[in-house]
Amino acid sequence: MDKLETLWLSMGIANMEWGQALMMSVGVLLIYLAIAKKFEPLLLLPIGFGAILSNIPVAGIAGPDGLLGMIYSIGIETGVFPLLIFMGVGALTDFSALIARPSTLLLGAAAQFGIFATLIGAIALNLVPGFDFTLADASAIAIIGGADGPTAIFLASRLAPDLLGAIAVAAYSYMALVPIIQPPIMRALTTKEERAVVMQQMRPVSRLERITFPFVVLILCALLLPSAAPLIGMLTLGNLLREAGVVERLSRAAQNEIINVVTILLGLAVGSKLSAEKFLQTETLGILVLGALAFCIGTAAGVIMGKIMHRVTGGKINPLIGAAGVSAVPMAARVVNKVGQETDHHNFLIMHAMGPNVAGVIGSAVAAGVLLALVGG
Repeated sequence: MDKLETLWLSMGIANMEWGQALMMSVGVLLIYLAIAKKFEPLLLLPIGFGAILSNIPVAGIAGPDGLLGMIYSIGIETGVFPLLIFMGVGALTDFSALIARPSTLLLGAAAQFGIFATLIGAIALNLVPGFDFTLADASAIAIIGGADGPTAIFLASRLAPDLLGAIAVAAYSYMALVPIIQPPIMRALTTKEERAVVMQQMRPVSRLERITFPFVVLILCALLLPSAAPLIGMLTLGNLLREAGVVERLSRAAQNEIINVVTILLGLAVGSKLSAEKFLQTETLGILVLGALAFCIGTAAGVIMGKIMHRVTGGKINPLIGAAGVSAVPMAARVVNKVGQETDHHNFLIMHAMGPNVAGVIGSAVAAGVLLALVGG
């Protein structure tokens, strides 16, 4: 009987708690959204599977000596995975639209307003019983408004590692919901005439400009905000590999093998933080609400800045492109194009929206650097 009892106690069914079962269901839901709805499948699928693995009783897969625990320690705690993802993003991204129209940097900067507004909101939420966010916690939560998953993970791993699971899931979930969240805000803040504005074709960008641009961005970062150098540095390295034209193998590796492998490991590592004891807390609900608020404010701020530029330029800028200032590349630019074509089927805004879109990537990294310098220091 003793052996039978020992065998029973070693079985998962004997050790399963309701919280673990619930979080495994959450993992299945994330996988469903990835497969059936195609919501950020590259991340939600491994995150969901990691959530299932981390909640298997007794196995200890997400523990310090478990596979997911070791992956988390190697890639997330050190910040290596988000930085490698940023290198891949740089290699995949064409900065020509931003170079051709530098003024769209203002749109990318305006969209980061949601980050700092949510920082205040997170601190204010401490007035509600059950919430106790430190300034570091609030800073990590606020970065969700940048709609940049790797940046959110990088900052959370530095400032609020205990909240990383909830922050990562919120960041990638809202990125996946860009086509649902953004259009109502864009329509509410613009008129039909503004949405119908046809923008002039951008000037051609020379190869020299494309090669020089990463160096200019990196030098400015080094001089003004060194705390953002890890993110900006890897982004500009990836982009230089793309534009140099002499390291095609390295560029292809950054765009494919490296970013693909790291994406799998990153998703599993984030999923390891979705264990019941870490995720099922009052703070999680607050993070999800604040993340949505941050994203909505960032979208609205970008559109409002677009309206200001529309007025200043005498109607040459379509305000919709301001919504692409959040750094969900290239999904936000595609949403801008779709909403614009609802008014005029012949109005193609996607290339114009790519300017603020890639500016948003830089802007979110800069915002993370500012928060890291002010709070992490």
